[in-house]
Amino acid sequence: MSNFAMLFRGFSVVFTFQNIAVCLLGAILGLIVGAMPGIGSLAGVALLLPLTYKFNPTTAIILLGSLYYSNMYGGSFSAILLNIPGDSPAVMTMLDGYPMAKKKKRPGQALFTANLASFVGGTIGMIILTFLGPGLANVGLHFGPQDMTALLLVAMTSIGWLVGKNPTQGVILTMLGILLACIGMDPQTGAPRYNFGNMYLMGGIPFVPFVIGTVGFSQVLRLMSERNDKVDEDKMVKQKLTIRGSMLTGHDVKRLLPPAIRSGVLGTFVGVLPGAGATTGAFLGYAMNKAFKSEEPFGTGAIEGIASCEAANNAAAAGAFAPLLALGIPGSGTGAVLLGGLMMWGLNPGPLLFTNNPDFAWGLIASLFLANLLTLMISIGVIPFLIKILTVPVKVIIPVVLVICMVGSYANTYSMYGVVVMIIAGLVSYICEKSGYSTAPMLLSFVLAPLLENNMRKAFITSQGSVGIFFTSPISCAFMVILFAIVLTPIIRGIIASSKKKKEA
Repeated sequence: MSNFAMLFRGFSVVFTFQNIAVCLLGAILGLIVGAMPGIGSLAGVALLLPLTYKFNPTTAIILLGSLYYSNMYGGSFSAILLNIPGDSPAVMTMLDGYPMAKKKKRPGQALFTANLASFVGGTIGMIILTFLGPGLANVGLHFGPQDMTALLLVAMTSIGWLVGKNPTQGVILTMLGILLACIGMDPQTGAPRYNFGNMYLMGGIPFVPFVIGTVGFSQVLRLMSERNDKVDEDKMVKQKLTIRGSMLTGHDVKRLLPPAIRSGVLGTFVGVLPGAGATTGAFLGYAMNKAFKSEEPFGTGAIEGIASCEAANNAAAAGAFAPLLALGIPGSGTGAVLLGGLMMWGLNPGPLLFTNNPDFAWGLIASLFLANLLTLMISIGVIPFLIKILTVPVKVIIPVVLVICMVGSYANTYSMYGVVVMIIAGLVSYICEKSGYSTAPMLLSFVLAPLLENNMRKAFITSQGSVGIFFTSPISCAFMVILFAIVLTPIIRGIIASSKKKKEA
């Protein structure tokens, strides 16, 4: 049977009362979990796993799969409205989502853009998963450590040029993020580094408290310093909080679709790569689309910016199921929990899963289509309630956001260490922002640095320290050419500009 026929068979499995009900439950829980900083899809899926013991395997994986997928929608809610990303992929959404909601006074349209782009990107990812899933999984296996290293080097090098007005400042904060990510135990040898004899730092700086402090607590400090300014608050209260008022215009949709489609294709491929994840997908989607023409500059509240990262991270979430089902290789911590669930139910992921358990495999894929549609409907329906957050007075917002920051940081580490990290990160971020430095490059490099280090160390171990390994594979060689182009282009431009000035003089 063709993949198309098998997909319809999967829909026949999904369209039972029990499976539709658990898919709806997973969509709702995923939105809630995604919108709450400090929890994330990993904790949500892990907490729900014991509740699925009494379900049949197909119903259980539909519940967990829909929760994991809809979590990508929910992360954008707090990123757009409070400037606090619900999960790591939403760090990119925050760059344009919050300015669009706050400065441009279009919170409803910002949320609608994120939801629609998520739907488009997810749909593209699912279509590719349906027809090319096993093939893409095999392609992903061809990405060795040297290929992933070259890809991540391109990403890390381009951060300074992508975020912020001053590339030099971007490079400085990128290096700071890498340095902070190196604190803790060496992943290869287990030796402590940069911990200054502190036992807490041996575990490294936890990401969730760090990101909550950098963008959440610093936001509290900024609101406190500007608490006497009531102009923005008064304007926000007068806004119409309706679904109709949040709808995008035809022109907005035309702006949204091209970057969403491009990011959907790219994000699916990134999701297939082992260990890459939705965060890398969101960053690369944003980076790629910034190279294309947009009506407004990225980082100022551009619809294209929101669409590019939201479509990419949802497509990556869909693409991550390809190696999980076809090869039994999880691409993230959440994927590892889902893999454990499959084995617990007596199923062996791999090429034979589609042959031996077609109802299970195709039922899961079909449920992702359903979860995508249900999550879109729910997320649009709650927009009027969500954007009422922006009408709350600043004197109420400050303690509420502060409590969210503290609870989210404590919930992630189960100790006051997370809260301390959050407070220090917030203070540093506030000082940087006041000095004109954007902290986004530091956040992005902090996320990508562990993955870069792990792959780079593996590549050098394989080649016994030879740099030539990065030029032996066509994939890594292509990325190295792009890397050199990124680094050399500004230098060449500077030389050309200076020579022109000398000639004119």
